[in-house]
Amino acid sequence: MPIITLTTDFGLKDHFAGAVKGAIYSEMPEVTLVDISHNVSPFHITEAAYIIQNAYRNFPKGTIHIIGIDSERNPENKHIAVKLDGHYFVCANNGIMSMITRTIMPEELVEINIHDRIKTNFTELDVFVQVACHIARGGKLGVIGKPIQEIKAITGIMPVISSEQKQIIGNVIYVDNYGNVITNITRRLFEDVGKGRSFIIQAKRAHFKQIHQHYSDAINFDLEKTKREEDGKKIALFNSSGYLELAIYKSNPSTVGSASTLFGLDYRDTVSVNFE
Repeated sequence: MPIITLTTDFGLKDHFAGAVKGAIYSEMPEVTLVDISHNVSPFHITEAAYIIQNAYRNFPKGTIHIIGIDSERNPENKHIAVKLDGHYFVCANNGIMSMITRTIMPEELVEINIHDRIKTNFTELDVFVQVACHIARGGKLGVIGKPIQEIKAITGIMPVISSEQKQIIGNVIYVDNYGNVITNITRRLFEDVGKGRSFIIQAKRAHFKQIHQHYSDAINFDLEKTKREEDGKKIALFNSSGYLELAIYKSNPSTVGSASTLFGLDYRDTVSVNFE
């Protein structure tokens, strides 16, 4: 049974997400639909790229992923279908796929060219749904698009390494639901450059000299609960996706605050690692 996932910036207030699901079920009643997220910040390509990069690999091979972020078609924002790592992605060629294709080469890549056959002012509902259902029925990408060679890249999301290999300058690429701040510095890059040296992570008014394996590692559970330092405890760790994350233990952005609010960090802000 085919699986189609949806990742959009539609939110949950409006009818858009429901309309897309209804259109897919009308085409293929037997399909399994999964919402990855409809709460991507509006037009936030990097945020969407981070979410889809870390979600898709948990689905079975052959899953089709519709990504409806900044997808209005124009001369600089064409539509593509990609077969990559055994999965299919239907989206705009606006950089969303570039985080995945940095490490995994597409198996097949086409620019969708069926627009003249479909009357639309709602891309995700009309074109993307038709393409996804075509693939789910076993259709070939070459039927709905022409082969292309390159995917547009997101600029400015790669960390910079100093010529002396003493510093990594990265940026915030995502703030999660807990207000934790995710950077574009990966564990692999950190270890390749650091080579076991001591370090200081600097992020505006916060700094860290230690990286924990788990959030709870920052808490001394040998002490009685009343004597532990828990509230506001700051943590640096590599998250489950392998990215350097700055967090506050059990933070709540709506009450006690979060890493984003307490450290004053938001998208594209600088986070640097200085090695001795």
